[in-house]
Amino acid sequence: MRAKRKPTVVVVGNGMVGHKFVELMVKQDATATYEMITFCEESRLAYDRVNLSSYFSGNSAEALSLVQPNFYDENGIHVYIGDRVAQIDRTAKIVTSANGVQIAYDKLVLATGSYPFVPPIKGNDAPGTFVYRTLDDLDAIQAYAAHAQIGVVVGGGLLGLECANALKNLGLTTHVVEFAPRLMPMQLDAIGGAVLRQKIEALGVAVHTSKSTTEIVTDEHGRVEKMRFADGSELQTDLIVFSAGIRPRDELARQCQLAVGERGGIVIDDRCCTSDPDIFAIGECAVYEDRIFGLVAPGYHMAGVVADQLCDVQSANRFTGADMSTKLKLLGIEVASFGDAFATTPASKEVSLFDNLQGTYKKIVTDASGKLLLGGILVGDASSYGMLYQMMANEMALPPHPEDLILPPSRGEQKPLGIAALPATAKICTCENVSKQAICNAIADYQATTIPQLKACTKAGTGCGGCVPILTDILKAEMQRAGLKITNHLCEHFPYSRQELYHLVRVYQIQTFDDLLQQYGQGLGCEICKPAVASILASTNNDYILKHEHLPLQDSNDHFLANIQRDGTYSVVPRIPGGEITPDKLIAIGQVAKEFDLYVKITGGQRIDLFGARVDQLPHIWARLINAGFESGHAYGKALRTVKSCVGSTWCRYGQQDSVAFAIQLEERYKGLRAPHKIKAAVSGCTRECAEAQGKDFGLIATEKGYNLYVGGNGGMKPQHAMLLAEDLDEATVIRYLDRFLMFYIRTADRLQRTATWLNHLEGGMDYLKEVIIADSLGICDELERDMAHLVATYQCEWKTTIQNEDSLKRFRSFVNSPQVDPNIVFVEERGQKRPAYTDEKPMLIPTELVMPVG
Repeated sequence: MRAKRKPTVVVVGNGMVGHKFVELMVKQDATATYEMITFCEESRLAYDRVNLSSYFSGNSAEALSLVQPNFYDENGIHVYIGDRVAQIDRTAKIVTSANGVQIAYDKLVLATGSYPFVPPIKGNDAPGTFVYRTLDDLDAIQAYAAHAQIGVVVGGGLLGLECANALKNLGLTTHVVEFAPRLMPMQLDAIGGAVLRQKIEALGVAVHTSKSTTEIVTDEHGRVEKMRFADGSELQTDLIVFSAGIRPRDELARQCQLAVGERGGIVIDDRCCTSDPDIFAIGECAVYEDRIFGLVAPGYHMAGVVADQLCDVQSANRFTGADMSTKLKLLGIEVASFGDAFATTPASKEVSLFDNLQGTYKKIVTDASGKLLLGGILVGDASSYGMLYQMMANEMALPPHPEDLILPPSRGEQKPLGIAALPATAKICTCENVSKQAICNAIADYQATTIPQLKACTKAGTGCGGCVPILTDILKAEMQRAGLKITNHLCEHFPYSRQELYHLVRVYQIQTFDDLLQQYGQGLGCEICKPAVASILASTNNDYILKHEHLPLQDSNDHFLANIQRDGTYSVVPRIPGGEITPDKLIAIGQVAKEFDLYVKITGGQRIDLFGARVDQLPHIWARLINAGFESGHAYGKALRTVKSCVGSTWCRYGQQDSVAFAIQLEERYKGLRAPHKIKAAVSGCTRECAEAQGKDFGLIATEKGYNLYVGGNGGMKPQHAMLLAEDLDEATVIRYLDRFLMFYIRTADRLQRTATWLNHLEGGMDYLKEVIIADSLGICDELERDMAHLVATYQCEWKTTIQNEDSLKRFRSFVNSPQVDPNIVFVEERGQKRPAYTDEKPMLIPTELVMPVG
């Protein structure tokens, strides 16, 4: 038993809400009054469950952690990691943990959270079935997925679609099975669900709605093999993740006979107090007025309410429920639902806009008078969510024509209401309860003039992140109102934007980073400006990027002209223009792959990738490929990747034009073109669109009269249809317009900005772009064409130049002071090819010499 000196507060649970409560107590200096103890059931302290899926896209457990180093020690808070409270004795006021630790408490805060609901289906515990809740769950899924090909998520709600994205990122063929007739049935109506489904299926994720699973069938080894449904159909799968909702963890409350709700959850009042006045409950384990609140913002609010109670704050908050509005990205698709999204308020009215061409759906719900906003739904484009939510939350009067809030503005037209109309009391960040006034004060009083500074001052935007766009708008508006200059400088070393630096390099024919820095910058440069300037120099001068003066500017991929992979090996991607390849070249790739034991994969861009090359092997591999007639595919650079094609009129009976020949011509013209971001293209031989041209940075669709030219498409994290620039063009005109379009994009885009985002932010949009590219309204088209002609004429295959340069070849080694190869690169065989060995599949090897890795 721990000797008592001060009243003791025991916190059961160290998730996001439990840790937030501890943070708020520390902020109010409660550790001077209370001895604080917390139990953390997991092996890790609190981490960001909202962004859990980012763990599969490269975020580490450390990056997801919410706990500052030494936070608990420095504040005198004892935490039991890997131990859970198993029993509460309310009479003696003692908690007992699973490891036998007994702690006497004066006040007890239950933050036990929830657990994933697993439907009572036969086979639901077979090997290959998982839940999606903790980092340990994700580790288990990732390990099992390494030997799987198909994955199914049971549940098409918020978390289920996040999980589907995770399985897709793991390389699995992914299916979503939902019992309801539509996806996200709690947030979206029928049209919104249909639009979301269409967009998700376009990304390659199969969706099955109105499906009731009756059995999970296993193979002879007891592992998951398939699912059976009530309608008699079946679905083959290797892995199943249940994400069919949550249930409050109220077992401790039941054990000590606290009041619980009819459907579970620990009953609380508006002080978050349970039926025992010395026990509080916060977060997903609590139920208030028969409702459980499964978002982080209400949990944080509850944590604040209890902290105020224990610290005797005079104007203590009360919890009277919470708005469950939400905005997030699901598989890169923006979705938002807020307020009375289903128009359940008597006499409420709906205004909706369904744009099937752009794949967007927007709906707002007003009161009977049409003067107040009650709620809404946004799918595909949720950029207006921040302002719409504030209008609803602050009961701001709607404009005379409410439909203007969701209709796209005409060129030059302003939206009816802006940031200035928001009252000072408007709650901008619901997670951290930050008002507009608090943000404005931080800008004025603490000179917080960047988003990171605002986050540090106010904590706004550090929860779910949904308020960051409107936070940015407030920052710009306040700086402008205060007469402060709003800069778009590239970084601290250059007081210029990327566009301005491009202009300086081009006009004054600057050849090196050092010259640019000496004339127009300061300091030594950084990881932001060096790659950006390297790209600008390549886009203007087209010099060999591994020259001595350019080499330090390149990022890790350009440094070795190859994409580094998870195990430290590299991929080799030869260019295959238009996807057309001769049998001899195909054989040559196979021979190289066999000689160097490389993993071979055909990509969606109609190329062949070779994986598993050590850095010292790269020159030897490329020497063989170049001798066979290949060139660099520039898969490692922010440059043109591929021009994809269908077979066109040469073979297809529907083909209108020879799409293959034209795709090859375009890829040969623009190969090696360096830009602010990667460029992908396609040519389809007819409107059946087999080359998916409307999902590319530029794409062509053949017609009887020529080609329709589309620009600004994107199939990445945020898919977007390309927009029509011109119709029925002959090939010469296509090339002329493309020369202008690409050079105009290279001149004016920001660093790392794809054409889709650039076009979305281009003032005047497509109408303005047509005037520049087609009508030559700026009088620069001759310049743009000349600049492109220079780049085409000075093209060189970077790998061919490299293998002919002895100095460059010396760099391709694992260690700078040893010829030894990296012994930690280990492979295992799978499906007849090799793959990187996972940590538990390889021994820890230490080089026999003291060596230093290259780069």
